[in-house]
Amino acid sequence: MFRELISSGNLLFFDGAMGTMLQRANLKVGDFPELVNFESPDIVADIYRQYADAGADILTTNSFSSNEYKLKGSGLTVEQSIEQAVAIARRVEGALVALDIGPIGQLLQPLGTLSFEEAYDMFARQIRAGASAGADLVIIETMTDLLEAKAAVLAAKENSTLPVVCTMSFQQDGRTLTGTDPVTAATVLEGLGADVLGVNCSLGPKEMLPIIEQFLSTAHVPVIVQPNAGMPLLQDGQTVFPMRPDEFASHVRHMVQKGVRILGGCCGTDPEYIRASRSAVADQKPPVPRVPRKTTVTSAARTHIIGDDITIIGERINPTGKKKLQEALRTDNIDSILGEAISQRDAGAHILDINCGLPEVDEQAMMIRLIREVQSVVDVPLQIDSTSPEVIEAGARIYNGKPLINSVNGERQSLESILPIAEKYGACILGLTLDEAGIPETARERFAIAERIVAAAQDAGIPRENVLIDCLVLTASAQQAAVAETLKAIRMVKEGLGVCTVLGVSNVSFGLPRRDILNRTYLAMALAVGIDAPIMNPLSTGMMESIAAWRVLAGHDRESRSFIDAYAGTKAPVPSSAKGSSGDTGASGVDGLRMIVINGLRETAASATRKLLRTEAPMDIVEKQLMPALDEVGKRYEQGDLFLPQLIQSAETVKEAFAVIKEQVSREGGESLSRGKVLLATVKGDIHDIGKNIVKVLLENYGYDVIDMGKDVAPDEIVAKVRSENIRLVGLSALMTTTVQSMEETIAALRQEQLPCVVMVGGAVLNPETADMIKSDYYAPDAQGAVTIARTVLNGDEPQQQES
Repeated sequence: MFRELISSGNLLFFDGAMGTMLQRANLKVGDFPELVNFESPDIVADIYRQYADAGADILTTNSFSSNEYKLKGSGLTVEQSIEQAVAIARRVEGALVALDIGPIGQLLQPLGTLSFEEAYDMFARQIRAGASAGADLVIIETMTDLLEAKAAVLAAKENSTLPVVCTMSFQQDGRTLTGTDPVTAATVLEGLGADVLGVNCSLGPKEMLPIIEQFLSTAHVPVIVQPNAGMPLLQDGQTVFPMRPDEFASHVRHMVQKGVRILGGCCGTDPEYIRASRSAVADQKPPVPRVPRKTTVTSAARTHIIGDDITIIGERINPTGKKKLQEALRTDNIDSILGEAISQRDAGAHILDINCGLPEVDEQAMMIRLIREVQSVVDVPLQIDSTSPEVIEAGARIYNGKPLINSVNGERQSLESILPIAEKYGACILGLTLDEAGIPETARERFAIAERIVAAAQDAGIPRENVLIDCLVLTASAQQAAVAETLKAIRMVKEGLGVCTVLGVSNVSFGLPRRDILNRTYLAMALAVGIDAPIMNPLSTGMMESIAAWRVLAGHDRESRSFIDAYAGTKAPVPSSAKGSSGDTGASGVDGLRMIVINGLRETAASATRKLLRTEAPMDIVEKQLMPALDEVGKRYEQGDLFLPQLIQSAETVKEAFAVIKEQVSREGGESLSRGKVLLATVKGDIHDIGKNIVKVLLENYGYDVIDMGKDVAPDEIVAKVRSENIRLVGLSALMTTTVQSMEETIAALRQEQLPCVVMVGGAVLNPETADMIKSDYYAPDAQGAVTIARTVLNGDEPQQQES
């Protein structure tokens, strides 16, 4: 029914906020929202009737927190909670019922300790319960971690036939908490098979508009928008949303005119907002956005378009012919491999190939580990490279983003085993022009295989733009005539099939001297016939020079700006990242430790620190090396040059160095390295602690002792702990609008006891104005901001102002 409704092109309305309505019905702060379904089912049913009467087509079950993690202590099982939630919504005739699934409340690896499969299992349990209870569709909402959203969507697709709606929440900087932008979110979620995708919560409709426009320019499925009723304010001790229904509705009308087809409300909205919005668009039929089809791959934080310009696929994380990499894989030297990833990215690679196929290595386990580790230090997309379908699927499943799979070929067995994986995970697929008979000699025969691969991919449900073709260059030393045939085949594929092309360029020179000359010359020849993405060594100065020159001559480098920036005033440019060819991170010396921290090479940090301790005093290493390195990482984070995974990785790297330094100081009977104590707590009534936990990780790795009181902590408990531990800095967190008052009460209790502590506050529902209203001393917009405040208060660093 829902799929039929969205295919009709008509507008659809979800309901508005349930929490706002329950609060008005005197829901006690600190109660599990799901308990209301059992204690006051008639109140919940009446809220649904009000929304249906206001024009809502779809009612969202009161089950946002019905996962086994958040239900702990409630006395409810997941199945009991969801069955009751669906049953109450079913009381309203004529409306569809959407099973509401929110975030689990824990960070997934590598940011946290929850594994992807554990998250998947939790979501799958909710999905099965909802399908069994009779839900019409699933809405996965308020997601801030793309990998968690992926786990939820896969759980829905693999454990039911219900339609799937998925929305993410964005900050005012246009990214989610973990750094995902709207284009990347739309690309990945659509590829995973979401029927509808979009944005909800965190922002009002005005603030959401730039985010909505990016969704509409990317998605080929309907877009849903569920804004808050403006940005929250605190009035008379209560959190309020200032935007009135008529103003909200005017923004909704504007969204519809841009192409949004499914609407609803989030925090602060009620039936009047839905009624006003429905009325405001009664005469509107949304246009169907004309979204171009592009070949894209993504990390969790960036989308890369293949075909608009030359895409460089870094080839160096592949053990074939690389003794040092083989040894690193055998000895589990992950930081050496991460060094290769970093050096290739710094040299200009847009995508990194990941291949770990050695007979003596557990390829599947290593592929999973390398993907996680590499994604924690670089934000470029990855190419999952293996001959094993099992390895490819294992990698694609836990990959955070949309990968390129390398590869499929024209053999029937390959097509049948690999294409379903690419379709399931929304990946791009690289097709090799070989089949059961091997690699054909002629360009025409290779084109025929490419044509067959493209057709089979489309039959498997893979969009044509997700298919790339490698026409396979053979070695000039053994099959010289075939080298030219590859170039002919590339041109034929570009002109005849219109798909992007890839080529492993360096194969051409195997067995010959001065391979660099042959490689860069053949690269230039391939560029001339239309190659889109060479697989190459980005540390090769000659090949990178050829690409830079070609970009000027082909008109991609407008006004030759990039070329001039790179080469003006030089005779023989050598990119700094090309010095050394084995992922050398400069791990010797003082600057080496700094770069190890900046690059997040966790496993190298301890040995580098021990080496420095031979010549440097412990506190000198802390103050002159570790802290400046973290400051540099923090600066890059604030500038948007790196994101939360890289920030946490660098912090964890410092933790390894600190452990070594503390061990030596303890042996020598030196002074404590602690920079001070900080108390953290999520306030009474709020069970969300992801943000607090991120702050904890960062503070600890800056050298602070953190007393973590957990979540749902009463004011008197915080007061007692501050007094007993002589705390000078308190950090309070809240995610729910209903608990900002608890935060204010906690601050008031600390002030009443005249405790000599400073209070910083943070959380998605707060802003500098709200922080000022509840009389906090500081507002921390993010974890890095909390560190800056700690350094100001406890270490006398430059003062921090309350700002967003």
